[in-house]
Amino acid sequence: MSAKLWIQQATIITMREEEDVFVGDILVEEDRILGVYGLQQDERQQLEQAIAQWGTIDRTIDASGMAVMPGLINAHQHTPMNLLKCFSDDLKLMDWLEQKMFPAEARMTPEDIYWGSKLSMAEMIRSGTTTFADMYIHMNEIAHAVEETGMRASLTRGLVFGDDRVQERMQEAVDLVERWHGGADGRITTMFGPHAPYTCPPDQLRAVIQLAESYRLPVHIHLAETREETAQIDERYGQTPTQYLYELGLFQQLHVLLAHGVHISEHDMSYLEGMRGGISHNPLSNMKLGCGIAPVLELQRRGITLGLGTDGAGSASTLDMFAGIRAASLLQKLHYGDPAVESAYRFLQMATIDSARLLQLDHEVGTIEIGKKADLILIDLNKPHLQPLHHVISAIAYAVNGADVHTTIVNGQVLMHNRELLTLDEQQVLKEGSMRSKRLVAGL
Repeated sequence: MSAKLWIQQATIITMREEEDVFVGDILVEEDRILGVYGLQQDERQQLEQAIAQWGTIDRTIDASGMAVMPGLINAHQHTPMNLLKCFSDDLKLMDWLEQKMFPAEARMTPEDIYWGSKLSMAEMIRSGTTTFADMYIHMNEIAHAVEETGMRASLTRGLVFGDDRVQERMQEAVDLVERWHGGADGRITTMFGPHAPYTCPPDQLRAVIQLAESYRLPVHIHLAETREETAQIDERYGQTPTQYLYELGLFQQLHVLLAHGVHISEHDMSYLEGMRGGISHNPLSNMKLGCGIAPVLELQRRGITLGLGTDGAGSASTLDMFAGIRAASLLQKLHYGDPAVESAYRFLQMATIDSARLLQLDHEVGTIEIGKKADLILIDLNKPHLQPLHHVISAIAYAVNGADVHTTIVNGQVLMHNRELLTLDEQQVLKEGSMRSKRLVAGL
C-alpha cells in the first residue's frame, strides 16, 4: 500500500455540494485523505508546508486533464452472476429466474463463486466502482476476493426459505457476520439478507429481523421489483410487499437497504417515511427486465434516501455505474416529460454519498473530505466524446463511461493505474470466467 500519495492538478469534484468543483491537489496518507488544496496562494503555501513535513513521497500522480471524484458505490449487486452475463436475455423476470438463473446457479461451486466475483471486481475497478453491496451464497469466497482485490464491500448471505435448509442458511448468515464484519482492514462490513417478501414467509422473516436486531446490523432485501411480486403478496397476505414488510416490523428498529422499489404506491411511501436506510435504484436491470420505472423523485421528496446500483450482471449485462447514472437520469426525464426535472449532480449524488448512506458508510466514503477514506477515481477527460468540456458535472453524468476511468484508489491503495489492474491477474480472471461459465450454462 502506498503510504504517501500526491495527486496533482486534478479537477476535484468533492460531492459535498454542486459548486464545490475546482482544480487542485490531494494528499493521501495511508488510507485517508490528509489534505485537499485549491490554487489560491494560501492553499498552495499550505500544500508546500505539508509536502515539506512529509519528506519522502511514495507516489505522485499527474492528474492534469483529469477529474477526481469519490469512487462510485454500487448499492445492489450479485457479483458471481457475471458468469451468466448475456446468457438468458429477453425474458420476463420470473421466467428468467426459474428457467435460466436458478438452474445455472444450482451448478455453481464455491470456486465458481470466487472466480465469478473476481470477474465482477475486475469490471468494477475498471469502471470506477470502489464499493459494492453484495447478496449471494458462499460468501466466504466473495469475502476472500474482496480481501485480495482491495475493494470495499458490504456482504450479505441471501436467505431464501421454503425447504428444510432454513437453519443451515441462517447459520451461514451468522458465520459471515462473525467472521468478516470489519474484516480486510475494515473494508468489509456485513448485513443480514432475507431475499424478498415472496421468498420469505412471516415466521422466517421475523426470525431474521430479530437476528439483525441482536447483532445491531442492517437488513438488505429485494422489494417490489415486479407486478407479479405485488400480485403474489396480495394473494397470500392481502397486502402490498411494502406493507407486508412494515407490518412485520422491518422498518421500526433497523437500518434497511431495499433493492429496486419499482412498484411502490403513494400509500406505500407512508410506510417508508422516516425509515433508516433507503432504496437502491437499479435502472439498467429494471429496464432490461421490463419491470417498470421506480418513483425516484416522489420517494426523494418524501425524504427517503435513494442510492444507485446495477443489480447483477446476469440481468443488467454491465456493472458500469456511469451507464446506471445516465439511465437513472434519462428515465426520470422521460417519465415526467421534463428535461429539467432533476439535475445531473443529483444523480451523481445517488451513486456516491447517497449509496454510502444506504451502506452506513457515509462517515467514511462518498465525498472528498479531509479525514475520510481515500476511495477515489481519476477520469481522463481528454477524450473526443468528452471534449469540448463545457460543464464537467454534466459530462460525467451524461457522457463519461467506465472506460474513461484512468485510476482507481481504495483505502489509499491504487488498484488500477493508467487502465492497468494492479491487484488482479486480469488474464487469469478472464480465463477462469470463460471456462466456468461454459459449464454452468451447458444444455440450459
